[in-house]
Amino acid sequence: MQRRSFVAGTAVFAAGLAHLSSAQAAEAGVTDTEIVLGSSAVLSGPLGSQIKVVHNGAALAFDAINEQGGVGGRKIKLVALDDELKPEKAVENYGKLLNDHRVFAFFGCVGSGTTAAAAKLLQQSGAPSVGGYGVGDSARERVAGSAYFVRASNAREAQALVEHLSTIGVNKIAIAHLDNPGGVEAVKLIEAAMATHKQAPALVVSVKGDGSTSAAAGKLLADSQSQAVLMYLAGTVAGEVIKATYAAGSKPMFYGMSIVPGEVTAKVVQLQASGLAISQVTPYPWGEVESVTRDYRRLAERAQVPVGYGSFEGYLNALVMIEALKRTGRDLTRARLHATLRAFRLRLAGMDIDFSTGANAGSRFIEMVRVTPEGRFVR
Repeated sequence: MQRRSFVAGTAVFAAGLAHLSSAQAAEAGVTDTEIVLGSSAVLSGPLGSQIKVVHNGAALAFDAINEQGGVGGRKIKLVALDDELKPEKAVENYGKLLNDHRVFAFFGCVGSGTTAAAAKLLQQSGAPSVGGYGVGDSARERVAGSAYFVRASNAREAQALVEHLSTIGVNKIAIAHLDNPGGVEAVKLIEAAMATHKQAPALVVSVKGDGSTSAAAGKLLADSQSQAVLMYLAGTVAGEVIKATYAAGSKPMFYGMSIVPGEVTAKVVQLQASGLAISQVTPYPWGEVESVTRDYRRLAERAQVPVGYGSFEGYLNALVMIEALKRTGRDLTRARLHATLRAFRLRLAGMDIDFSTGANAGSRFIEMVRVTPEGRFVR
């Protein structure tokens, strides 16, 4: 198995930016031979396994470019610290990454509350952040000008899911969401999308990220007798909620926003005929037409990284970062990288990515796929 390009750590220290001069900030993380990127993400617990898959996908792209000599002769190193999805710990991680690891930019950071909490540090440091995951739309607004999100917005996902259900005549819909800022915001977005069809949710139930309330949530969903359940759940939690709903005697249709990992869910619960559909924000990882997709699968198989939407998203995000660094050139500064990203346009694996409009989401790509009981995806 290939060596991973990211370094995981768990120890965190409180840190500020007061002692960093603007000149230091512009030069941090870049040497003649290396570019250091940083990530604060949930890497432990039920949600952590999913993020590790995303990071492993990014490592495929970083390792591949490093084998070719890097970007402009500089190899990319990603330092990832576990914040357990806790905002205060994320702030400590961002400070440590800036001051101790002296990262040049951020990549693959995770979570709404954690990202919003780091907004001031990002702004003060001038360090761009690329390819965030599981970050709600309002948190994206908090870091506007500092962060560039490849994936489509949650609002667009919510609209696509509700429009699909309306088209097939489903109007009794429940919502199951993570008990965190991103989950609360997702509910509001789904409710707003439903309101355009003069609908309202039959039930809204929150689920703790550690999975401790999954059984209770499943019972409530079963009792609601909803036709469909829309989920903003991550890690193994979605599967546990579906399992509990089945156990309580109900088999509604389950629909997930893209943070729901279909392959993980299918391992947790034997999906029934009503199944699970997910709104995906990246193209089909098993496609044969695009060379980028074929390259990803080849690298994944060589490194023994499971092929799937999570690792493919990490891979595509890393390609965006690599291309932005290439376009910025050898005279690499944070200000120059920001300028490159603000003008950035790229078609990647059939997906158009465009930050030049000023939007905080580079892509609007949404595709509905169904998860089979065996954990395979069908378009």
